[in-house]
Amino acid sequence: MVGVVTMGVLLPIVLFLLLGLSTFSQFLTIAASTLFTWGIADMLTSLLSRPRLKDRSPRALKEDWERRSKE
Repeated sequence: MVGVVTMGVLLPIVLFLLLGLSTFSQFLTIAASTLFTWGIADMLTSLLSRPRLKDRSPRALKEDWERRSKE
């Protein structure tokens, strides 16, 4: 809940004021884009926190990818 308030309200207000924007639609655009970005980042972190991918080096992930693509 804190993330939604921060990313959906507080950050867009700060960006809106710092960028000197003036219309409500510009504020809604900033709010939607920050919420979308936060959602994508949250999804990616949940994917990468799976036990199968924990403590794996990029090289090991690449080798797994290449091996699976050959199958």
